[in-house]
Amino acid sequence: MSTRLDSAQPYALGLFRIVIALLFAVHGAASLFGVLGGAAGTDGGTVAAGTWPAWYAAVIQLVAGGLVLLGLGTRAAALIASGSMAYAYFDVHQRAALWPIQNGGELPALFCWGFLLLVFTGSGAFGLDRLVGRRTAAAGGSAAERAPVAAA
Repeated sequence: MSTRLDSAQPYALGLFRIVIALLFAVHGAASLFGVLGGAAGTDGGTVAAGTWPAWYAAVIQLVAGGLVLLGLGTRAAALIASGSMAYAYFDVHQRAALWPIQNGGELPALFCWGFLLLVFTGSGAFGLDRLVGRRTAAAGGSAAERAPVAAA
């Protein structure tokens, strides 16, 4: 059973990456463009351009979410996304209460940890990173540089 599940790991990871990145990117699009109900607390509106930190967070959500969704530069984009959600949690939510369930910070905490996982695992299957990796290998890059790290 473990062997069969292990062989499906890149595909499960790829699907996880796609889902979490799509949700993240849609959140940014809602805040920037007012789609799908708009930014939180604006009655379907958008965040004002250039306002700190809401507008910058929305740009990070849209751009980093899109890159992770495509699996392009996944580790770097996921690191930026994870950091932005850590900032959101500690700067915005933790002021209200210690625990995420009390301060409304469940979503930033989940995004932060989900993207941090992708920093260490990479894009999995279905990502453009794999195509870039294959081209690098064809041009002389080593397979060890592209191989995912797995626990034994």
